[in-house]
Amino acid sequence: MSDPIADPEAAAVPPPERFNFARHVFERNARRAARPAYVDDAGALSYGALEERARRCAAALLASGIRREERVLLLMHDCNDWPVAFLGCLHAGVVPVAVNTLLTADDYAYMLGHSRAQAALVSGALLPVLDKAMALGPHELRALVVSRPASGLPAGAVAFDAWLDAQPPLAAGADTLADDIGFWLYSSGSTGRPKGTVHTHGNLYWTAELYAAPVLGLREDDVCFSAAKLFFAYGLGNALSFPLSVGATVLLMAERPTPDAVFRRWTGEVGGLKPTVFFGAPTGYAGMLASPNLPARNAVSLRLCSSAGEALPREIGERFTAHFGCEIIDGIGSTEMLHIFLSNRPGDVRYGTTGKPVAGYRVELRDETGHVLEGPDRVGDLFISGPSAALMYWTQRARSEETFRGAWTKSGDKYHRDADGYYVYAGRSDDMLKVSGQYVSPFEVESTLVRHDAVLEAAVIGIENEDGLIRAKAFVVLKDPAAAGPALGETLQAFVKARLAPHKYPREVEFVTELPKTATGKIQRFRLRERERTRRHG
Repeated sequence: MSDPIADPEAAAVPPPERFNFARHVFERNARRAARPAYVDDAGALSYGALEERARRCAAALLASGIRREERVLLLMHDCNDWPVAFLGCLHAGVVPVAVNTLLTADDYAYMLGHSRAQAALVSGALLPVLDKAMALGPHELRALVVSRPASGLPAGAVAFDAWLDAQPPLAAGADTLADDIGFWLYSSGSTGRPKGTVHTHGNLYWTAELYAAPVLGLREDDVCFSAAKLFFAYGLGNALSFPLSVGATVLLMAERPTPDAVFRRWTGEVGGLKPTVFFGAPTGYAGMLASPNLPARNAVSLRLCSSAGEALPREIGERFTAHFGCEIIDGIGSTEMLHIFLSNRPGDVRYGTTGKPVAGYRVELRDETGHVLEGPDRVGDLFISGPSAALMYWTQRARSEETFRGAWTKSGDKYHRDADGYYVYAGRSDDMLKVSGQYVSPFEVESTLVRHDAVLEAAVIGIENEDGLIRAKAFVVLKDPAAAGPALGETLQAFVKARLAPHKYPREVEFVTELPKTATGKIQRFRLRERERTRRHG
């Protein structure tokens, strides 16, 4: 099943051949010098100051001996220094490698070696774990720059502000091409080492031009707030390329996006601004709706919300809109495609679906032999063709060839399309179950379980019975853990049976206090499968 979506040039004017995304942002916001670009817990950064500091960062990188196309590890919590560092790298033609702030020293040691980073820009609070990573291998850096150091600096390190102040702004940045390597993102991954996903300067432009303005309708007067951090592909669009392309203001939060932390920003208690557009994930929305501190509708200024990371259950979307009068625009993107390519739209939200292809992208559903599936309600592998696709996984040719297939990118997701053309998530390709010869989507069962009043979250995996046949097992987090017990398990099984085909109900229900997740909030079903294998086979 293929959607004949218009080519990207019909949906948006392409960037010029010679293109640097930092320069693009500077030029687009030249008239907004006094307008706040970012507001974090420490204060505001105007568009004029953002440009000046980013240009100083570019000059400081070059003065430190970092050459064009060399990599720089960017390990910072979300704060005003993050976009300065990222844009400064782009302006200098240096490649920032934005990494997850929640990883281990072993992970950072791998990323330093794999990327061959020549410098590191790190938050003071993260310096201890980076020091441990440095000790795990022969990682020699030309510059170690610390943002907001908590105490004294180690030998050879320099404070970010002092590093910038020592250089005049770099006037003429690198003369890059739209197709030049701009930055890396490491995939959050579910198994094995994360993959270094290589993106271009032009990819940032395309996601903003194809999604931010035409789908989300972002405006200069918007205040954007993303629970997803800047080091994620989703967060990078939400809090950098999207708002900076329209001159909006961004509220940044360094701490974890707990419901209470988010609420304090929504109500203006922290930052002094009330966001008009919020970007979250299904897990976060579920947690907020379950919180006793959920703000009243008139306490917030939200006009639009976005969701990605995993498909948004219908019940969560409907409850949120009923409470706040604000739609959640659910979509799917990926690190490989940089942002969302399949989405609902304001005024055309069908909860329980991921909407329709974003103009500029083509989508196909293919069977196991690679043939395109025609007609509605046929589950297939989701493939995407669009201008924001990554170039490759660095030094991983086999994995690159498996994912990037000419003009097409294999997402790793299963979908079907309904009779009205809306795409419905059917789970990850490696999570799909085949029960009684029929596909069962874990997500479909999970979405049904969370409709029960007692359930906060659920994850479903396949387990083998005594005959070696696959059956579904559900792991359930309750709103009230004290309610757990065999009787409620049977009630939930009956609840699913009454709403789905009989072969889809979970044969086992186990109550747990939490589900294993990636830093993006995606449920790691493979960890539940590993746990089950250990239990059953030792």
